[in-house]
Amino acid sequence: MTTTHTLGFPRIGARRELKFALESYWKGDSSRDALEALGAQLRQRHWADQTGIDLVPVGDFSYYDQVLDMSFTLGNLPERVRGFHGDVLDNTFRVARGRSAQAAEVHTGCCGGVTAGEMTKWFDTNYHYIVPEFTAETDFQLDASRLLAQLAEAKAQGVKAKPVIIGPVTYLAIGKAKDDSDKLALLPRLLPVYAQLLDTLAEQGVEWVQIDEPLLVTELDADWRHAFNTAYHELKSSRTKLLLATYFGQLQENQYLAANLPVAGLHVDAINGREDVGPILNLLPSSKVLSLGVINGRNIWKTDLTAVLDWLEPIAQRLGERLWIAPSCSLLHVPVDLASEEKLDAEVKSWLAFALQKLDELKLLGAALRDGRDAVRDALAANQAALAARRTSSRVTHPAVQAAVACIDTHLGMRESRYNKRAPKQAEWLKLPIFPTTTIGSFPQTAEIRQARSEFKAGHLDMAGYKSAMRREIERSVREQEALGLDVLVHGEAERNDMVEYFGEQLEGYVFSQFGWVQSYGSRCVKPPILFGDISRPRPMTIEWITYAQSLTSKPMKGMLTGPVTILNWSFVRDDQPRSASCRQLALAIRQEVLDLEKAGIRVIQIDEAALREGLPLRKAQWQDYLDWAVESFRITANGVRDETQIHTHMCYSEFNDIIASIADMDADVITIETARSDMELLDAFDDFKYPNEIGPGVYDIHSPNIPTQEHIVALMQKAAERIPAERLWVNPDCGLKTRQWAEVTPALTNMVAAARTLRTRAA
Repeated sequence: MTTTHTLGFPRIGARRELKFALESYWKGDSSRDALEALGAQLRQRHWADQTGIDLVPVGDFSYYDQVLDMSFTLGNLPERVRGFHGDVLDNTFRVARGRSAQAAEVHTGCCGGVTAGEMTKWFDTNYHYIVPEFTAETDFQLDASRLLAQLAEAKAQGVKAKPVIIGPVTYLAIGKAKDDSDKLALLPRLLPVYAQLLDTLAEQGVEWVQIDEPLLVTELDADWRHAFNTAYHELKSSRTKLLLATYFGQLQENQYLAANLPVAGLHVDAINGREDVGPILNLLPSSKVLSLGVINGRNIWKTDLTAVLDWLEPIAQRLGERLWIAPSCSLLHVPVDLASEEKLDAEVKSWLAFALQKLDELKLLGAALRDGRDAVRDALAANQAALAARRTSSRVTHPAVQAAVACIDTHLGMRESRYNKRAPKQAEWLKLPIFPTTTIGSFPQTAEIRQARSEFKAGHLDMAGYKSAMRREIERSVREQEALGLDVLVHGEAERNDMVEYFGEQLEGYVFSQFGWVQSYGSRCVKPPILFGDISRPRPMTIEWITYAQSLTSKPMKGMLTGPVTILNWSFVRDDQPRSASCRQLALAIRQEVLDLEKAGIRVIQIDEAALREGLPLRKAQWQDYLDWAVESFRITANGVRDETQIHTHMCYSEFNDIIASIADMDADVITIETARSDMELLDAFDDFKYPNEIGPGVYDIHSPNIPTQEHIVALMQKAAERIPAERLWVNPDCGLKTRQWAEVTPALTNMVAAARTLRTRAA
């Protein structure tokens, strides 16, 4: 009998209950007991949601981040939080965001917070994790309390539990050495703690442990391949059975390594790595379980269940009880429940499956393999009908859009002149000081903004009233920026619910969910729009708001747009054509908006590509193809303007060293990046590569409530000036300020502007 299981489940709740409970606790509006009670309720509900699945994950629930939880389980705490006594959860929040709840900080004598841990993307997803920190002296000590507590809850609920942990080799690989030490040198210290953890779970009667090693789908040198052999040969004496889980990509040359590690089972992503399955079937010892991820855990389209069964049935006959099936990866990356969507376009809704519906698909496949297709004949027929309706829908393909993409040529992505020719023209008009200051785009989404948006959507506020409310907020942002003394202003994006959703709502080819939230990090959730068809822009999207903001000030106002690569990477993208084709469609649509902004007199235009690096394939051999079409798409979007118009772009939480040449090839006049949490380490990329244009290294970590001092900002910019000439440096926050409060933003930007003035004085 084929076993069904899942690798992980969304933890935020169908209505973002965890988000609101966390933020209430951090603000001091609710108690620690209330937060933990809500967490217990969510776990209980999510295990119940997985009823009918043979093995259910435990330990996938986190109050902030599963990687950070693993760091605490392994006793790997940054030195800066070790002085806080006792409380694991509050220390988790301190590492994650610089501080916990106000009451917790008063109790421990903490007033200014601590430096938050560095944050980056989990492989090629839009989920952010807190980067483990290592030094040559790092030691490890087991604290299994969190996992054991959740395991006890699951047992009490009658759940057949499969604890989930991050594997030791991946854990080391995704961390960062804070000195010049070799991370792999820590493996001999780390493995005994893993062995102790597995023994502890065995004592609780655990049969199977899922140990995640997604590093195996990347290119590994000999040392890291050896590390896998070392690790799992040391752990093979565990009394628990290990299911080694790989996902997000292809094993390729690591097939033999993965198949022959001394574990009881191997999970392979059969969505992204279907071609691995044949070789693995021949390589896998006859004693091992093979788990196949046959349902896409990262996108929201219905599975072609008949096609999957056509492929799976021969494998099931060959493997018998050794075959397990599951989603390709954790369902953390998709929304919870399609059934709650009452306003979603009915036709498109019939083509979709969220987390709970994917569980239904999994159970249906399990039933078909166990009892035969006749047992689920009606469900299979309904599935095929939905797939056929999508394939034949007239709403998916538009000949005019296809024709426009076919006419793209290299001229479309070229500026009139090179940077060194256009920069003086821009400087003559802008007349900015050295170390010019700006922000990344958004300002706090106040209670007034949210109330006006809610009333407008509910029909209690008409369009005129809504526009009036947004104009008041835009004017407030402009006046605040003028008072602060910023050099290049933004309109604050009061009218935008999300940097991708806002544009998707105005483009043909998109639909939107009400409750399709996905966790990005901590309490931050995004609601990716659903790209189902060919993309076009029926009308201008931002002109009215930006020109109004510019009318309020004599200072230059940036037009704010989201770039095509980021819109693509932060959407649920159609799976019936190459991603590159969808991206070029988006590029043509956003290009029209760029040209309309320029015609309206906006001379500084920022096109955010926060997710450019996120879309990189996990294997470097596949990078260039992606970078070619991604950079081409940005250039199509940006480069139709005159020399005098200054193009900015912004990128979040990315390591740039290995793609810096492609970033330069985008040819933006100014690029702004995150560098505050990494203490300017990201600028190491510019030691060897002489970046030709202007750059704004972020100096204010907007993901933490901590307020940077003037001295700290000056020090960061002085580090930047060691690599980039001062005349090409900008001073700005890491990212948009939407998630912060004005009480935090105003003093932080006051210090930022003061720091810029200090830098100008020293440079004079």
